[in-house]
This record gives sequence, C-alpha cells and structure tokens, in this order.
Amino acid sequence: MFKQFFGLREQPFGVTPDPRYLYLGDGHREALASLFYGIEANRGFLALIAKPGMGKTTLLFHLLEKFRNRARTAFLFQTQCSSREFMRFLLAEVGLESDGDFVHMHEQFNRCLEQEARAGNRFIIVIDEAQNLDPSVLETVRLLSDFETPQAKLLQIILAGQPELGEKLAQPGLNQLHQRIASFSSLKPFGPEATARFIDHRLRVAGYAGGRLFDPRAVSRIAMLSAGIPRRINNLCFHSLSLAFALRKRTVDLETVEEVAQDLDIRHLLAEQDYVPASDGSNSPFDSGGGDNYRSTPVVFPAARSAPVPAPSPDQSYKSRAGNAPHPGNDTLAPISPREARDYMQKVVRTLKDQEQNANAGKPPSRPEEIVQ
Repeated sequence: MFKQFFGLREQPFGVTPDPRYLYLGDGHREALASLFYGIEANRGFLALIAKPGMGKTTLLFHLLEKFRNRARTAFLFQTQCSSREFMRFLLAEVGLESDGDFVHMHEQFNRCLEQEARAGNRFIIVIDEAQNLDPSVLETVRLLSDFETPQAKLLQIILAGQPELGEKLAQPGLNQLHQRIASFSSLKPFGPEATARFIDHRLRVAGYAGGRLFDPRAVSRIAMLSAGIPRRINNLCFHSLSLAFALRKRTVDLETVEEVAQDLDIRHLLAEQDYVPASDGSNSPFDSGGGDNYRSTPVVFPAARSAPVPAPSPDQSYKSRAGNAPHPGNDTLAPISPREARDYMQKVVRTLKDQEQNANAGKPPSRPEEIVQ
C-alpha cells in the first residue's frame, strides 16, 4: 500500500526468507563461509544454531542457491514427526513416492544417493527447526550419514535450529551424533551500525533510490527496540513505513517509531502482572515473560503522541465512571482495565442468577442499577 508513495518496487520488509534480501553482517558472513566450506570439503554433518528471528532460514536458502547447479537438495521443516514420517517427508522432497515400509524407504533413498553420486552431484539435506526432532528421529538422521563410499560422503546434512538444539545434542544419548558434527555455526544480533546497513540494504533491493528514508534517531531507536534481531527490525520497519504513509510523512522519524513501538507492545494486555519499563527505556516491546521489571504496580509506558488518559483508581466502579462520562466532543472515557471488566462481568452473572432464583421463589427481581453497584 505504501510502495508507490515511497518509490519502492516491492515491499522491503517482508516475512518470507527471500535470499535476495539477506544482509551479511560479520556473524552471518562467517556462518555462511563455514557452512559453504563444510559442504565443499564433504564434512558430512554441519550445524547452525541461533535464536529465533536471526535469519537462519534466509541464510540457508542463500547457501542452497550457491549449489543449485551442482547438487541435489532437500529442505525439510516438518520436524515434529516420527522416524517413519521423517523418511516419508524426505522422499517426497526429492520427488520419490514411498509405500510406508521403513526398510524399503531407506533402500529407495540409498539408490537415489548412488545415482546422484554417479552423476557427479552432491546431495545436501537441510533440516530446519531441528530442535523439535525427537532423539529417536535424530538417531535416524545419524544413520543416514552411513550412506558413503570408501572415498567420500554421499550426503551432506545441515541441522539448523534454536539453542534448544544444542542442549539436545549435548545429551549423553546423542553422543554419537554430536561427535559426527564437523562444525557448529551461530548468528549474532546486529549492532546499531549493522542495523542501519541492514535497513539500507533491504530498501535498495526493493528498488528505493531516494534520500534517507529513516531518520538516524529512528534507526537508533529501532536498533535498541529490536535488540539487533532481523525479524524484529523488519517488523518495526514495516509498521513504521505503514504509519508514515498513513500520516503522509516522507521520512520515518523517531516519533513514528515510538508510536509503532507502543502499538506492537503486548505487555499492556497482561491482566495479572503489570510492567514497569526500565528508566533508560531499553526494554523491548517484543520482550515477554517475567523478570525484574515485573511487579504489582500501575502500568507505565512511554508517552505517545497524544497525552495519556489518567488511569482510574482500582476501586472505582464502572457505574461511577460511566456516570462521569464526558459529553460528546470532550475527551473519551478512559478504558477499564481487564481486572475491572472481569469483576464487572462477575457482578452481572451473580445478579442474573439472583434474579432467576428470586423469580422462582416469587420475589421481585433486582433493579437494573444494582448490577453495577
């Protein structure tokens, strides 16, 4: 919706792992080089472990592109499966039908490997989200590496996943698989300068050729809020461009990013525990869960563009607040908190039950205003 407004050929901050948009920061470049060399050297097993949103899948697609004309490849992401289902997924990925017999599926795959080897091609399997694989399936994966000749490995396998994959591989029962992995690569979050280059890179790929689209202060704030994680950077940039377009701004400024950060902040939806941001504003709106910043005090968020409506006191009833509602044209009524809404609905339920019981007993029903008292 904003492409024409900003002079873009396509949407620069999408969620798909398009290799064209891969920005090779120092950590990503090092990981790519390690994986590429491991495949070239026929090392067998390789591993890529990083936190969610770091661009593992995009980097792996970019890697497979480099071997497109000289390797048979399979990219698997259905990892919550049994060993039989895993083999079925693998055969389907390489275009082979399976009859469901586990031994027969192994034989089919072995013949496929031999055909590719005779043709002089490598065979590369990438298993994404490998932290979800059960130990029994990981053992099945290990056994795949037994397909080899005295001179070379017939199969290169990359296990990619979140840090839980490393924890799983460290278990004593998976020691044989752990020992076969030739290298472990990781991805690091971007620093402020790399974040700015990441944003510029994606804008250029999307066809942007104008002046500075993101104000330097806006970029610095995006770097802080995203903690340098590419997926978070993309999300903040996409929504910031959308808001700037809606406001007819030609540049994304700090105010726009701050408003987007509030819109993306899910912490105000927490009903049972409230959040108090750090005094330096370093907390990210993407963070969730407990921590030192969570305690039973009123919610405080950074100031938005408009002045915040004063929060009502906890004991203020919905009826009294409704009675003090402003006249049309004045400021709108402050929204009630989730706890107040729950208490109010509980009162409604109790009153309705009382009315039903009174009706059955021949007593006069409760007055409507008693519901909210």
